[in-house]
Order: sequence, then structure tokens, then C-alpha cells
Amino acid sequence: MNHLVKDNIEVYAHQTPKEGKSQCGDSYFFVATDDYFVCVLADGLGSGQYAYEASNAVVLAVEKNHHEDVETLMKFCNDALANKRGAAVSVLKVYFHAREFVYSCVGNIRFFLYSSKGKLTYPLPVTGYLSGKPQTYHTQRFSYDPHSKFLIFSDGYDFHGVKALLKGLFPVTMIADEIKRKYPTKSDDATFIIGSLH
Repeated sequence: MNHLVKDNIEVYAHQTPKEGKSQCGDSYFFVATDDYFVCVLADGLGSGQYAYEASNAVVLAVEKNHHEDVETLMKFCNDALANKRGAAVSVLKVYFHAREFVYSCVGNIRFFLYSSKGKLTYPLPVTGYLSGKPQTYHTQRFSYDPHSKFLIFSDGYDFHGVKALLKGLFPVTMIADEIKRKYPTKSDDATFIIGSLH
């Protein structure tokens, strides 16, 4: 489990490979600066080595260029998948001072933002996957309240009642432990990333 704590954000990530596979076909990366937080989750098509190679190429593209805007990052992710298997990709960038986040996703990765006022935001992804071919992106911008929480997860998880998971004043560490306890998963690569924005 990967953990990041800074003044304005706390994030946890947890990942398990498909049963019988040595490599997880999902890859993720996140980083926080004083000005912004960037997170990418990529789910390589299928599972095993080639799925990992595809998702890892996406992560490396974001790691090198995380100062860029989300639309540009999605283009870099797509370029990185030329001649690879393809991947579902989501990119999230939070701008702390503006209290805004920008989100774009192609494929079956889910994202939820739960505000401290009880509102659940669920930006819809573009169907399909990135593969290096020309692609349309649907990049959305939202404002957020202090003490909002977010959850991003690959299709290895099938959560019921996301609102119930995120509501309440529980720290993200407790919610992450609850997810791991309630949703053990082996039938597919599975990754979730949960964070709170202070």
C-alpha cells in the first residue's frame, strides 16, 4: 500500500494482481507539489506481462510530464501506447489554490468525488481504451470543498454504495482498510486510490 500525506492532501493506494499472475496489469502514479496533485491510473488490456508493459508506459509518461495539463497528459499517455496492448487510462489533477480538479478518462476506470456537503460527483468516462490511435478526450473541470474525498478504481473492483463508503468523518486509512476487508479480489487485476482534500 502506497501512502502520501501533505498539508492539503492525504492519499492511499492499494493494488493486487490477478490470481496466478506475477505482475499486475494495472499501474498508477501520484505526486503532490505545493500547487497541485496529479494521479494516473492505467489498466492494461488483459492481464500479466503485456498488460503491465502497457499500463507502465502510461505511468512513465505522466511521471515525466506531470507539470502539464490533463488534456496534454492524456495525449502523452496515448502516444506511449503506440505498438503496445492498449489501456484504460484516467488522469486527475487537483489545483490546490483554485480548489479545482480536472479529470479525464478513457475506458472502464471509475472516479467518485464526495464533498463535505454530501454531494457525489461522478464524471463519466469515454468508452474504449487508449492504443496510440487518434482519440477524443472528455476533460472535465470541477470545484471542490475542503474535506472532500475521492476514490478512483479499476474494474477489478465492483463497489456497491460508494457514497456510504466515503461519507462520515473517517480518515482515508480506515476507509482503505474497510475496502480491503469487504472487497477481497482475485479474479482480475485490481487497484483503488482513495484521497482526502483538506
